[in-house]
Amino acid sequence: MGKEEITEERLYRLFNDALKRYALIADGDRILIALSGGKDSMTLLRMMARRVRIFKPRFEVEAAFVKMRNIPYQCDENYLHDFARSQGVRLHVLETSFDESTDRRHTHCFLCSWNRRKMLFATAKELGCNKIALGHNKDDIMQTAIMNLTFQGRFSTMKPMMKMERFPMTLIRPLCLIREHDVLTFAEAEGFRKQVKNCPYEDASHRHDMKEIVARLDEMNPEFNYSIFRALGL
Repeated sequence: MGKEEITEERLYRLFNDALKRYALIADGDRILIALSGGKDSMTLLRMMARRVRIFKPRFEVEAAFVKMRNIPYQCDENYLHDFARSQGVRLHVLETSFDESTDRRHTHCFLCSWNRRKMLFATAKELGCNKIALGHNKDDIMQTAIMNLTFQGRFSTMKPMMKMERFPMTLIRPLCLIREHDVLTFAEAEGFRKQVKNCPYEDASHRHDMKEIVARLDEMNPEFNYSIFRALGL
């Protein structure tokens, strides 16, 4: 068994553990996979496409890529279409933008994320989907917890499954038990093509700083990722 197969089987086992632990998928689900072209979303689509072929539970998947017109994200749409097609998944390419002058209270990152999410919700509803699968990994969840504690005074984070209160949609994060370095190893082994993201605000974000903090905590205690998940009740 080669390196790629070992890596995929390890990730697929953690992926399935998350599905079972948090009851992320049920019979009859129609799930829209948010595909950004990055390593996490590409891995998510691969895992979901593999899982959908198993008899129980029976569910359907489609994928969507949201282009933000005013962020210079260079993406090869043909590559994403070909990748999704190779996995047996239909891909929808969407387009939106945001006007920062209309909302000075929030950051560029918030406005970008919010408008992408709005487009995903609208598309999921149009396609008859009841769930949206996002590619957040375990490191994303830990970073969010530390960020919320630091800047909002509360110890909380993104949940593996979150039912929206004002919208008939559920968000799921099937990669929530997988570390970012494992996703990166898998993506490199599989030869996923890295998309060019020239966001002028990325390095200035708090999340960029939190990556360094989590890396430092990992050095101090290799069991840190398990400890923080226990503390969060996950």
